[in-house]
Amino acid sequence: MENFLSVISSTPLFKGLPQSQLEKIEKIAVKRNFGKGELIFSEGDESDGFYIVAKGMVKIYKVSLEGKEQILHIFGQGEPFGEVPVFSGSAFPANAQAIEKCSMIFFPRDTFVQFISENIPVVLNMLGLLSMRLRQFTVQIENLSLKEVPGRLAGYLLLLAEEQQNEDIIQLNISKGQLASLLGTIPETLSRIFSKMNDMELIEVKGRNIKILDSDEMEDLAEHGKI
Repeated sequence: MENFLSVISSTPLFKGLPQSQLEKIEKIAVKRNFGKGELIFSEGDESDGFYIVAKGMVKIYKVSLEGKEQILHIFGQGEPFGEVPVFSGSAFPANAQAIEKCSMIFFPRDTFVQFISENIPVVLNMLGLLSMRLRQFTVQIENLSLKEVPGRLAGYLLLLAEEQQNEDIIQLNISKGQLASLLGTIPETLSRIFSKMNDMELIEVKGRNIKILDSDEMEDLAEHGKI
């Protein structure tokens, strides 16, 4: 399975496992491809397994009764998603859609549950991953409910800089419309805040490339939430 073994070995779920176990995991994996904009699963669908992104990007989102979309998370290469219902046997709690053309590694629920029942290290890794996800969603709820949009944006840009291991220049890997949804606002508001932060010389925006000019002020903004 082309390059999938390297993706499997790099994902947090299977970190530290010996080569022999990684090869067993690869044998139960199924390759699935999705076009840009294609739904991977919908909220309420029966959970028949979970995915790891081999190539591309996926958004997890919910839609309100009024039709407003709220992005909960965006996953890229090597990141698993849809794994929580695998253990509970419940339906998927949100929608998943390919932001761009994607290659996925799919693990059927029954086969995977049988595998991990014989491999405790994988169970421990999954517990660690689920704990991390819980912390991430706790922070997201706190940001959406307690912080104003400038603070949410500053926090996101600093997190992106950390993930990209670049303290100064970062690249947005999603559209500004998708970023607005992730931060719980609208594109027009987000554009105004970008402009204001640019005028205040906190950042320098050139398309999707953003240079952080004053990291101390950005951290203060992320903490207190107001310009």
